[in-house]
Amino acid sequence: MAIDITKLWDFSDPKISETRFRQAMVEASADDRLILLTQVARSYGLRKEFSEARDILASIEPSISQASAEAQTHYRLELGRTYASPAHSKESRTVENDKKAKDYYMSAFETAKNAHLDTLAIDALHMMPIVASEPESQLKWNLKAIDYMERSSQADAKRWEGSLRNNLGYAKHLSGEYDDALTQFQLSLAAYDRDGKVDAVRIAHWMIAWTLRAQKKYPQAIEIQLRLEREFQDAGNPDPYVFEELEQLYRETGNHKLELHYREKYNASM
Repeated sequence: MAIDITKLWDFSDPKISETRFRQAMVEASADDRLILLTQVARSYGLRKEFSEARDILASIEPSISQASAEAQTHYRLELGRTYASPAHSKESRTVENDKKAKDYYMSAFETAKNAHLDTLAIDALHMMPIVASEPESQLKWNLKAIDYMERSSQADAKRWEGSLRNNLGYAKHLSGEYDDALTQFQLSLAAYDRDGKVDAVRIAHWMIAWTLRAQKKYPQAIEIQLRLEREFQDAGNPDPYVFEELEQLYRETGNHKLELHYREKYNASM
């Protein structure tokens, strides 16, 4: 593909991203235009406008069978995301929609794998824990995505490491395997740091502190969260989840004055 869609994405502002994709279509090849339209659809999904996203994908469906493997993979990935993704509320999820999403994700994976599109194959694998109902199955898919990433020789595929390690750490944390969770979050931090992803680095530090709290290592957790509070403040973007964690930390350590202070900061930020 001539156009690098990663440079056009601003996941914090899907509407701006849509504008960029549509502008890029003006000089795009026919195949690139199909891929850009799948990303327009994704921008609607991130805005929870799933019907609109499916309408856009339906408009290009007649052309997909003759398109490149890359376009076909993007099409199936985004169709899957209209049925089950982190943007969906629990109330909107159904068994039927989860099955549709799973089928599209697996089809996207097979297409990408056969075409040696490792980045897209990993994208499909990393969506599978969302539609896996059992923790053991979710863990299996997380591990499969990491294994695929580690075996890939493609540089872009390696950039998945931070996200995949975070997902695995989260699964380990929820299962109470805090030592393993901490290891994965530290690996996630190292990967994000290598890639220069400042915002993701801060999230990784938050996940580490969250796990330290679960291990009752309160001084270390408080130190990290206080530093994050300062960093987010200096960046002009105070994070309510840092306030929420500090409230919880001070509650558990019996400092009711600071507990109340951060509860008020959390409420004011939401």
